[in-house]
Amino acid sequence: MGRPVAAALLVAMALALEFTSGCDALDPARPPQPAPRPGMRIVGYVAGWEKPAPDTSPSASKAMDGRGRPPIAAEKLTAINYVFAHVVDGRVALDQEGASAALTGLRGLKLRNPRLQILVSVGGWGADGFSDAALTQSSRTRFAESASKLIVAQQLDGIDIDWEYPGLPGPGIAHRAEDRRNFTLLLETLRRRLDSAAEGQGRASRHYLITAALADGEFVAHVELDRIHEYLDWLNLMTYDFHNSLTATTGHHAALSRSATSGADERSVEKAVDQFLAAGVPRDKLVVGVPFYGRAFADVRDENHGLDQPYGRYEGDHPWPQLVADFIGKNGFVRYWDRQAQVPYLWNARTRSFVSYDDPQSLALKARFVKMQRLGGVMYWEQSQDPDGELLGVLARVLQ
Repeated sequence: MGRPVAAALLVAMALALEFTSGCDALDPARPPQPAPRPGMRIVGYVAGWEKPAPDTSPSASKAMDGRGRPPIAAEKLTAINYVFAHVVDGRVALDQEGASAALTGLRGLKLRNPRLQILVSVGGWGADGFSDAALTQSSRTRFAESASKLIVAQQLDGIDIDWEYPGLPGPGIAHRAEDRRNFTLLLETLRRRLDSAAEGQGRASRHYLITAALADGEFVAHVELDRIHEYLDWLNLMTYDFHNSLTATTGHHAALSRSATSGADERSVEKAVDQFLAAGVPRDKLVVGVPFYGRAFADVRDENHGLDQPYGRYEGDHPWPQLVADFIGKNGFVRYWDRQAQVPYLWNARTRSFVSYDDPQSLALKARFVKMQRLGGVMYWEQSQDPDGELLGVLARVLQ
């Protein structure tokens, strides 16, 4: 940890470890692309404000959408979570402009990958309505029935619950101590309703999916992990944003392991997985989340190359293409590799700026960790932040 890695060395390491990436999925002259091995999931969140390419022809891998972006590499995914629907008056509602059209485009990707599952994700940071919807049996039934109707009407495969967070205030959302138990009851009611809907649609052997996006650490005290997994097909662990504008110091926002200079309470992917396993969640239901973006901090104390240091202000989020174009090895930013945390970071000594992010090397290590631990797969946020499929390609290659 702490030594800058030269570009030539990075290339050599990438070739040696088969961490190389690129837009090979967009070139039909290349051989068939790897898909995740049976039982290993790759789940991608797709923002409704980013319209995917609807092209489903055999040459779709070369096609571009109306905004000049490559289409989603559907053959590399097992599931897509469309974000977001919201809880409106106690019901699940597609309240985002163009949502139905976006879902139609996503369903069209099944022509390229018939096993691809399309879910709608409800909630997100700052989304209210969950605590009230989960409060009583009547409100839970209203929520479940509206979710069922939406899934059937949009010909979806299921729903992803992104309640951030039960029992906690969040950015002004309603919350109650009863949320802990009520969340379980909400999922139980939803499971019964969707199973009934599946029978009515003649798909009892392939039920509608229910998944949930969950955080680790202090957040798990407000959910019944030992109970909710019974109603969930898998859990999307939000194992990123460990350091952000709400934390007191800089640090790795998605470390695989705890850094040597971090405190004992530092969050990491390994620690989160251990916490969920200890609570009784089955290994094959744990889907590890990874970020396709970095987090930047400014006015950082000039020690330890900015890692685990106080900072003056949070500078912002930067998607992978911007990191490549403007940050990594550019404009005074030097890439360092934390051998213990197994993630890279950037430090600009002149501007005292620190950036935490994932890259092909760290993503490959996380995917290998998932395989070695026999977990359920990998989830990422968010599709538009990897327009050329470079990072998704790494995950697919390792998890095949």
